[in-house]
Amino acid sequence: MRRTLLLALLVAAITAPIPRASLADPPPLLQVGDGALAVQADRLEVDVSGGAAVLTGNVTLTRGDLKVSCPRIDLKFDSSPHVIWARGSGGVTADVHGVHAEGPEAELDLPKQVLDLRGGVKIARGQGWLQADQVRIDIATGKVAATQVRGSIPVPPHKP
Repeated sequence: MRRTLLLALLVAAITAPIPRASLADPPPLLQVGDGALAVQADRLEVDVSGGAAVLTGNVTLTRGDLKVSCPRIDLKFDSSPHVIWARGSGGVTADVHGVHAEGPEAELDLPKQVLDLRGGVKIARGQGWLQADQVRIDIATGKVAATQVRGSIPVPPHKP
């Protein structure tokens, strides 16, 4: 109930300057491209004129195949309002296209569809796992690039 109320307040605060449309066809909220950005948190603070919001406490951000969870997410949005950037901190977990990543912080560039994790990142897919200093995940393609990598990648058993 508390999360629902906070998210309702976010929507009301962000959409306040938008003229009323028909109730049968409400305007898309917090939208990038063709997909909506779903957020959930214990607390929300919005700076409408500054185009910023801070979500804290059990924060989850979801868009399509991407799901990010952490204690805090800072958002930047334009005047439409479209979310254009997000930064997760305090220990981030992210799942996209079957890749599970964990790190201290992550930055999401929504127009570029890129998720960057920094500060000692662990990624896993199936039985394979890697540790890296930095990881970049292309959300649209699922391609992963990493620096300073070590880990284990499974190979099929040798058949004589």
